[in-house]
Formats: sequence, structure tokens, C-alpha cells
Amino acid sequence: MTMRAKIAATLIALGLAATPALAETIEVKMLNRGENGSMVFEPDYVELKPGGTVKFRVGHKSHNAASIDGMVPEGYAGFKGQINEEIEVTFDTPGFYGIKCSPHFAMGMVMLIKVGDAELTEAFRKTDVPGRARGRFDAIFARIDQTKAAQ
Repeated sequence: MTMRAKIAATLIALGLAATPALAETIEVKMLNRGENGSMVFEPDYVELKPGGTVKFRVGHKSHNAASIDGMVPEGYAGFKGQINEEIEVTFDTPGFYGIKCSPHFAMGMVMLIKVGDAELTEAFRKTDVPGRARGRFDAIFARIDQTKAAQ
């Protein structure tokens, strides 16, 4: 038995064989109406480990998912799905990601994704967004703050 075969047999015996890790995938629906009113992502806040994926599902037509300039980690190129397109986006870099539906951004159709260990900065919280989007983000920030205070 070769050394390589011995190592492989040992790893298999220990249950450590090279199998791909299953990355987490969370589904987010893009809806005309949901629990939090009209023009929403459900859920509107998710937490992922680096390498996790969000699958944006078309719940109703005329929506897309796109990152918001100024609300992503430094150096992140961003993404923009097409209208009525279900897309999967993998998030590798820790930080917060603001997400919008491009045609309904002004109507407050936004969500927030936290990847890994990250802290909400004041600069992130104060990023300039339309008024209704501001209200939705502030509600998400308040829930995060409340959860953090309870820990």
C-alpha cells in the first residue's frame, strides 16, 4: 500500500475524507405584499457565514435584487439581477450588505445581509437612501440593536 493510499484510508476511517462543505443557502422572496407591508423582501434581514448564499426568488413579477452603492464592504464589486430573475449570490467577505429592488427602491423595498462577524458602523447606518427605504433600514437596525442588547 502506498503512502498516499494509507493516508486516504486513515482519513476515510476518521471520517475526514475530502468532501465539499455544504454552504448555507437562504431563500429570500421578492414580494408586492408581505408581513411588513408592500414592496418587501422576506425575510428582510439574514445572517450568513462567509461563503453563504442568498437565493432571491421571484414571489411576484417586476422585482429584482441589487446591491446598494455605499452599503457593501469596501472593495465589493456589487451585483444587479435582471427584473423577474431569480438569482443566487454568494457572499464571501464579512460585513453588511444593503440590498434593493431597483424599480421599488424609493418605495422602501430593501433588505440587509450580515456576513460573518461584523459591526454596524454609523457611516453605514447613515448612507443616503430614499425616505421609505430609510424607514425600513432603521427598523432593521433597531431589531439588530435590540437583539445585541439582549445578549
